[in-house]
Amino acid sequence: MKLENDLYLRALRREKTERTPVWLMRQAGRYLPEYRAVRAKAGDFMTLASTPEMACEVTIQPLERFPLDAAIIFSDILTIPDAMGLGLYFEPGEGPKFNSPITNSKQIADLPIPEAEDLQYVMDAIELTTKTLRGRVPLIGFSGSPWTLLTYMIENGGSKTYAKSKALLYKTPELAHQLLNKLAQSIIKYLIGQIQSGASAVQVFDSWGGVLSPADFQQFSLQYMQQIVDGLKAAGCGDTPIVLFSKGANQNLTALSQTGCHGLGLDWTIDISSARKLTGDRVALQGNLDPATLYAPDDFIQQAVKKVLDEYGDNPGHVFNLGHGMQPDMDPEKVAVLVEAVRTYSTK
Repeated sequence: MKLENDLYLRALRREKTERTPVWLMRQAGRYLPEYRAVRAKAGDFMTLASTPEMACEVTIQPLERFPLDAAIIFSDILTIPDAMGLGLYFEPGEGPKFNSPITNSKQIADLPIPEAEDLQYVMDAIELTTKTLRGRVPLIGFSGSPWTLLTYMIENGGSKTYAKSKALLYKTPELAHQLLNKLAQSIIKYLIGQIQSGASAVQVFDSWGGVLSPADFQQFSLQYMQQIVDGLKAAGCGDTPIVLFSKGANQNLTALSQTGCHGLGLDWTIDISSARKLTGDRVALQGNLDPATLYAPDDFIQQAVKKVLDEYGDNPGHVFNLGHGMQPDMDPEKVAVLVEAVRTYSTK
């Protein structure tokens, strides 16, 4: 299907664009009252995420409000551990948990490598959303990175210290590599399935890459993201843009840019001009406004947007985004200000 608006894909391929495309991480979410209404109807997060019609509806909701240049499928990064049999659920006020978190080597050895069909509800949601969008904008598919999924599976949720995960790396690195390899193989199958179902681009969220030292990052995170990029290319998906987003891992941007991916996501702790110097013309850059900027007055938001655009300069390959996701208490009107500022200031 021909896209009416392909700015996002052209930017990821570092082609010239009339203006800078914009989408926002967690753009479909709790800051929108219409999302909260569908979530209430679903009753719980997993019902919402695993019901294709509902996932499609909330994926498209932000596009009805704002002239965004891409949609991202509504799902969760922990679908793969769930498909491996860990039993994902969401504890109110605590976030994701598993009925069977990883606690021993036998569990790692016994973990299956899910096929894309084992997550058919995600494929169905992508297919339905692609049809419903009718070429309006590209649809982004995604997965968590192997390292990030490992942390959730070992810690049984989020963590401040990652003590259990790092203990696994340092005490029994062979077990860590066994688990990371299984996760990488699963993610390759998962993302191929998403592309075949209609995703125009895919993003790997390495949310906790920044908690590793540079040497550990190379061994336990980068190596497996490289495996994913190579695996997608080997499967004939090399023309589909791949974006890697490793939050907090700016010291590894040069290495990330050499993986063969099309784009890198940036958090807000580096100037985008500095990131360009580290990555050269190898990749497009996505980012990187501090999400908290959306709590500020309108003129502050406008100036902050202009600063990011000015720092990137008149170079191809910029996708405007936040440095991380939207928060539930953010005002949708502020998103409108941000999107309008990007469109106004970046128009060539």
